[in-house]
Amino acid sequence: MATENGLPETGQAETADYPLVGQHPSIVKLRELIDKVAATDVTVLITGESGVGKEVVARTIHARASRRNGPFVPVNCAAIPHELLESEMFGHERGAFSGAAGARGGLFLTANGGTIFLDEIGEMPLALQAKLLRVLEDGAVRPVGADRWTPVNVRVIAASNTDLPAAVKKGAFREDLFYRLQVLPIVIPPLRERRSDIPILIEHFLARMRARMPGRTWTVSREAMVQLWSYDWPGNVRELEHMIERLVILSENGEIHAGLLPPNLAPDTRWTDARPPAELSASGINLTALVRELEGRMINEALKQTGGNKQAAARLLGLKRTTFAAKLRRCGVIAVEPRRADQRQPKGPA
Repeated sequence: MATENGLPETGQAETADYPLVGQHPSIVKLRELIDKVAATDVTVLITGESGVGKEVVARTIHARASRRNGPFVPVNCAAIPHELLESEMFGHERGAFSGAAGARGGLFLTANGGTIFLDEIGEMPLALQAKLLRVLEDGAVRPVGADRWTPVNVRVIAASNTDLPAAVKKGAFREDLFYRLQVLPIVIPPLRERRSDIPILIEHFLARMRARMPGRTWTVSREAMVQLWSYDWPGNVRELEHMIERLVILSENGEIHAGLLPPNLAPDTRWTDARPPAELSASGINLTALVRELEGRMINEALKQTGGNKQAAARLLGLKRTTFAAKLRRCGVIAVEPRRADQRQPKGPA
């Protein structure tokens, strides 16, 4: 997700510093939580699967906080070699190690007066975790090779797509640092748990493409939209964004139809994961979310089998039409276009 203007009608203020797109209750609650978090200056730990938009949330918190005019410095802890990470973060003195031809301030000093975003915090070496904890406690950094501490005024926002409590139990992540980071924890839901936002996000990404290529426009067929809605998106919003860019490039005459979708989005490959777990694991499950997801999948499948005929779909599922309509609204399912009269399946007994 990006931070540009031109957002679709999503029910929230459309400003560059508030880019969270969606109307799902989980996103509405997330925006409310961000408002509360931004009003404070404490450390924040953002968790969620890869591609859900953790940096977007971090940037939004910074943009709405009192230190918004200060720098926002993102650091991918997994992308920097471990032996260089301490120097990158805290700086070094000249001659502190081989190749240190001059002194360097480090990213914490670069972020002074603003926010530093430590992405993939779970990849940070244990030795450096201890030094980071000291920085959080004392509000000062000590460059490699220095004998002095330098005060810094930095808000720390960390993020991880790994299970940090499990890492704590394994001894791979410091328990004291974990609790110090998650003063205000934020959990971002995966895209499959807020499917009703998929059409909104698609329109958002298409609007961005229209802004890049003035005069061009694209439409998504109902069948293609149903398949995009049904897919689980393991790469979450980032994967959806890249898919829309791909479909725009492949489309002709501005039409994005189901034939352009890759094989992994085909209906036959999506329903195998819809089964409930064979047994309850020690970590448990979110039964409400599981039931809601399975319910949405089966409603979607019934609509596809009946060509969008809601009454016939309700009959397939053994539901009253009013009950089916209520579940349809709650799940945010997009029905396919109804078939013509001569294409519809014959109605079975009531």
